[in-house]
Amino acid sequence: MPILERETDLYPDHLLDRAEDLRSDNARWWAIYTLSRMEKQLMRRLARMEVPFYGPMIDQRKRSPSGRIRTSYIPLFSNYVFVLGDETCRYKALTTNCVSRVLDVADADGLLHDLRAIRRLVDTGALVTPEARLETGMVVRVRTGVFAGHEGTILRRHGGTRLMIALDFLQQGASVELEDCEVERIS
Repeated sequence: MPILERETDLYPDHLLDRAEDLRSDNARWWAIYTLSRMEKQLMRRLARMEVPFYGPMIDQRKRSPSGRIRTSYIPLFSNYVFVLGDETCRYKALTTNCVSRVLDVADADGLLHDLRAIRRLVDTGALVTPEARLETGMVVRVRTGVFAGHEGTILRRHGGTRLMIALDFLQQGASVELEDCEVERIS
């Protein structure tokens, strides 16, 4: 049983599918760095102001002292929410009192590609684990399973193999557990 119900982490729902259509001459992507533990509050306020955003949320399951499994929803990238808009949208985000700083995204197309990959990864329902820093490793493509076609970097952890889908702008990523036989090396 979840502690709280899952809240929206994407507004509008079609933002990542139609981001090119929503981008006007003045609109661009902003990486909003929030105050500590204010990501959800910022997303609630942005949705009320109808400002387009994406802040990937993942399930976190923990066992309580009584033995019950509790589910909470945490940000995949701590302190980051991505906003698509013009200066007015940036200003609206700043008025929420949840923002520490705003970073302009230089490679909007690259960020959009990465955010779409992260969204597909989260939507599979697999256990996604936040990764604090990108590490160098072999670049691979998944050949089989629900992640077929995804590309990422292999990390070895505790005897298992994890595929990291990298979000280069933040030097952060997300990873899932995969077997060696499920991936192929990309030259």
